[in-house]
Amino acid sequence: MHKNEYNTIVVGVAFSPNLKANVFEALRMSVLFDASLVLVHVGEKNDKKEVALQKIISSFEESLPKYTVLWKAGQPAEVLLNACVDEHADLLILGALQREGLLKYYIGSVARKLTRKCPCDVLLLIKPSVERKPCSYAVVNGLAHEKTEAAISRAFYVLHALGASRLTVVEEISEETVAVKVDDDRGLRRSNIVKERIKLREDSRVKKILSQIPKKFIEAVKHDVQPIFGRRGYSIGHFARVKRADLLVMNAPQKHTLWDRVFPHDLEYILSDLPTDVLIVR
Repeated sequence: MHKNEYNTIVVGVAFSPNLKANVFEALRMSVLFDASLVLVHVGEKNDKKEVALQKIISSFEESLPKYTVLWKAGQPAEVLLNACVDEHADLLILGALQREGLLKYYIGSVARKLTRKCPCDVLLLIKPSVERKPCSYAVVNGLAHEKTEAAISRAFYVLHALGASRLTVVEEISEETVAVKVDDDRGLRRSNIVKERIKLREDSRVKKILSQIPKKFIEAVKHDVQPIFGRRGYSIGHFARVKRADLLVMNAPQKHTLWDRVFPHDLEYILSDLPTDVLIVR
């Protein structure tokens, strides 16, 4: 199975209105995973900022994890990528970052670069909070892909650490796989038979993966399997939004090519309109 432990967490911070929330989320994650934390400020260091950041950290009411603060000027994606490599990070947490000197907050463009190049998992937070908001329910991508086993294994590990109780493994099945013309009752029956066969095949594949998950995770997190037909990426994002999931777990993309600009892959749909917090498994 995939190596699950998060031992070193990196978080990108900037002096935006979400600074305290981003820092507190990262501190909580480090405590829950018993990991060391590296806070990377993207921008120039000065005494005022240093004092303000330390004041926020010291106001964290729980026991502080082991942490360090790095101050790095440059483009956010490059700075955070280099920090993850240098610090041997297992997880990068990314909330809304402020471009230094500009009243502009962004996550999508930075997330796209990092999810393609980052050597570790990436957690995208759309609504970081100073007060802890428990993660109760998550959705994980279960499509037929070489990285899916790692994504499902990681989802159980993360949910167990966060104290979540439910997980749905969503099997996204492209409508193109049901190549049956439906123009009468007979065609509809054939289409339904094909869909049922595909569902059975996909369920068998996912259950084989689930059989390898450690017992303590399987017993702690109630889980089910849900096949859905539709456009990959868009369908699971819609499912997570409708079900009000607290977390969506996805595979990292293989690589970026020119074709991704013309025919976006599944993760591109997620990043264009984040339905909830998203964990991208490398």
